[in-house]
Amino acid sequence: MVYQKIFVAIDNAPQAEAVFQKALEVAQQYEAELLLFHCLPVEHPEIAAYSDLYGQNLANFSRMMQDHLAQNTEQTRQWLGAYCDRANHAGVKTEWTWKVGEAGKWISQAAKDWEADLIILGRRGRSGIAEMFMGSVSNYVTHHANCSVLIVQGQKDTALTA
Repeated sequence: MVYQKIFVAIDNAPQAEAVFQKALEVAQQYEAELLLFHCLPVEHPEIAAYSDLYGQNLANFSRMMQDHLAQNTEQTRQWLGAYCDRANHAGVKTEWTWKVGEAGKWISQAAKDWEADLIILGRRGRSGIAEMFMGSVSNYVTHHANCSVLIVQGQKDTALTA
């Protein structure tokens, strides 16, 4: 199979470099273009503390959500832009984008909308209780993608494994 459009789902975790390098390698091999993608999560542990049973903190919640999103958006622009520059410098036509929400659903939908031939993403190695509570983006994408999926194995996540 020849790949022309490779959708790369990355985050700012240490494993992102391995995912990016594999995507760059495959893109160079097939002379394909890349779309780098990141999904900002809606939930955040610090945000949950601002909501309360009686709704007294709802005004602060909205402002805090906007501030949090603005900060994460700028950080995402910086590191996605840096990856994009590296790929373009290596001769691979690359662009990037991001969304806010549930990563698995956005990756599957955005890859379909872009008409990707291949999705490349990482896997943190969660299993047991951790996977049950935190979910598995790679598992979701594997079962919902309209194209081939390449999963780059990461270091096993030892938190909450059973």
